[in-house]
Amino acid sequence: MSASVFDRYAPFVQDFIYRNQWQHLRSVQVAASDVLFHTDDHLLLCASTASGKTEAAFFPILTLFAENPPKTVGCLYIAPLKALINDQFVRLNDLCAEAHIPVTHWHGDVSRSRKEKLLRHPAGILQITPESLEAMLIHRHAQLPRLFGDLRFVVIDEIHSFLRSERGIQMLCQIERLCRLAGCRPRRIGLSATVGDPEAVGRFLAANTGRQTAIPAIQAPGQRWRIVMEHFYVSDPQADPADPPPPDDAPRPATDRAPDLADRALGFIFAHSRGRKCLVFANSREECEVFTATFRQYCELAREPDRFLIHHGNLSVSFRESAEELMKDDGVLASVCTTATLELGIDIGRLEMAFQVNAPFTVSSFLQRMGRTGRRDAPPEMWFVMREEHPFPRAEYPTSVPWPLLQAIALVQLYLEERWVEPPRPRRLPYSLLYHQTMSVLAAAGELSPAALAQRVLALSPFAAVTPDDYRCLLRHLLATDHLQRTERDGLILGLAGERIVNDFRFYAVFRENEEYAVRSASEELGTVVSPPPVGDRLALAGRVWEVEEVDPRHHLVYCHPVKGVVPANFGDVAGDIHTRILERMRQVLAENTVYPYLLHNGRARLDMARTAAAAAGVPGQSLLHLGGNMYCLLPWLGSYPFLALERFLRLRCRARLGLRNFNAFRPYYILFTMTAPAADFFPILREELDRGLDPMELLFPDEVPIFEKYDDYLPPELVRKAFALSVLDLDTMAARIRQLAAAPPSPPPA
Repeated sequence: MSASVFDRYAPFVQDFIYRNQWQHLRSVQVAASDVLFHTDDHLLLCASTASGKTEAAFFPILTLFAENPPKTVGCLYIAPLKALINDQFVRLNDLCAEAHIPVTHWHGDVSRSRKEKLLRHPAGILQITPESLEAMLIHRHAQLPRLFGDLRFVVIDEIHSFLRSERGIQMLCQIERLCRLAGCRPRRIGLSATVGDPEAVGRFLAANTGRQTAIPAIQAPGQRWRIVMEHFYVSDPQADPADPPPPDDAPRPATDRAPDLADRALGFIFAHSRGRKCLVFANSREECEVFTATFRQYCELAREPDRFLIHHGNLSVSFRESAEELMKDDGVLASVCTTATLELGIDIGRLEMAFQVNAPFTVSSFLQRMGRTGRRDAPPEMWFVMREEHPFPRAEYPTSVPWPLLQAIALVQLYLEERWVEPPRPRRLPYSLLYHQTMSVLAAAGELSPAALAQRVLALSPFAAVTPDDYRCLLRHLLATDHLQRTERDGLILGLAGERIVNDFRFYAVFRENEEYAVRSASEELGTVVSPPPVGDRLALAGRVWEVEEVDPRHHLVYCHPVKGVVPANFGDVAGDIHTRILERMRQVLAENTVYPYLLHNGRARLDMARTAAAAAGVPGQSLLHLGGNMYCLLPWLGSYPFLALERFLRLRCRARLGLRNFNAFRPYYILFTMTAPAADFFPILREELDRGLDPMELLFPDEVPIFEKYDDYLPPELVRKAFALSVLDLDTMAARIRQLAAAPPSPPPA
């Protein structure tokens, strides 16, 4: 154990270490203590899951509090999920109880009495989500100096989850507003296991503070991984003719009762999860519901007890917490079908393995999901299960490519070879958040002059690129639409339309929510759905199927009763943002002959088929494929946002010269179209159009107002168009790829 660091800790921290029988401090704990005890810097801790990052941050923080107790809340802990806050609340309480340092968690599920206790006696550590912090900034505006006047630290857990969304820059605004109102200058500490560009994240942490961020290089102990990847067509035959049949003890599909239970991929998970504690990750809530219902029917057919739980954001609190508590019990051998809600660092006991159905969208998600396993000295273990329908006979080449398989391999290889993880996504013109923070600041203050409002809002670091002219345009529009009103003193207050929005609890969040209906069966709250089916139809929720008895549109309620079966669910899920680096690595997967050791026999056979078909089609040597007649396929190998820019560039700048018709984009993989121009002219024409100069605003259709973020509906159309063109479309990456392809020598046609 590092004696100098251990000796510096407060006695109650030392006692905690002894009670837990730690033989030594981990490198992350020594590094964090060195920064927090001996510098005034912010701190970014990048270390693997279960490496002790939370203790690394709080051991020195609590030691400093014991030596010099703060007069108010001394540490603000911000986390992306209520479940993570609940989990860390228990851990921190154990650590802080002996020193009488209070820990308060504050979110929508916490009782009023607990919150009022903090308001009466502000002290210790406050754990909160960005949404609850927004509500506090609005409704506790006058109390902030008394609550946070001596705030010394802001700890941001799972900081990577904030870096590529509006929620992250909302959080920066909140911290800056809080510090300004309370008159404090806390140090910021970011915790993450999956940061791709530490220097960029360090700049994010330090924004508008005048401090630098220390990023200690932490030597992680060598760790073994267990990765398995297998591919299945939903129905036989499989890619490998020698594919063995399902295990004898796997349930046999009863085609007269449930013909959809012949799913080989889900049968594989069912058989290999038996007698183990596992997570089964799906990429959407719809898939999560279907998989759970199918697994439960497998249990019934195999005459086994139901051993599958479900966890996603549309379930009621009782369902989610029940799943978490059951999984914490080491005596319960069950599996949870889940989405990203169990991706982050909630401790749900000793998990033996995680299954991932098809590929996640990011390397970060892959690492987080695999990191949920392998605790307590066992290696992390992830089984990828690729699930694909058989291509239609005579299907066009790109529709028969196993995109999820290529994507999964690319994610794994990028990390194994380069330790690459997605960097933060810059947001130059976050006008939707600008509206949100304008309304929030004004709701808190009551009335401000236009100049004072502009000074408070535009001084926030996320709005550094917003011009005064843009802000005047926004304020004029909000006055015209009654979101704001002008007073007799020439000040600004919320208008009637603005009050309706701000007074709705959904205002606190900057991510888009669908209009949801609460679903009930008798007295049981099941969760929510987006579009309830009519009376007599069925819906999927909580891993079961329910028949609708009544729909109450006025109160947004659905009443139902349970029935058997499997039906599709609908929660309005959309595909995730995929980075260009992943698409480029997918192209390399097709080009190389590498045999990846984690691929099982079906996966190897399917990849061999894909490589053979690619070589026959001229891929990856060519990006423009001739499919016959005047039909073409473009494979740009670009991520979501440059792909979207390319799609619009072709439609709006190149359509006439190329004679493009029947345009169909399958983001972010390929684009199908017919073309009258010769194929040899395609990339030269694209380069010529780039060389003529490209204003991003040209990639908008006439009169188009592309609603992309939550509050775009309330913005002036000209700002919505500008934000989409300059902040969403990635023209730089698109232009670089076009020039690269135009400069490449033409490939010979495939034999």
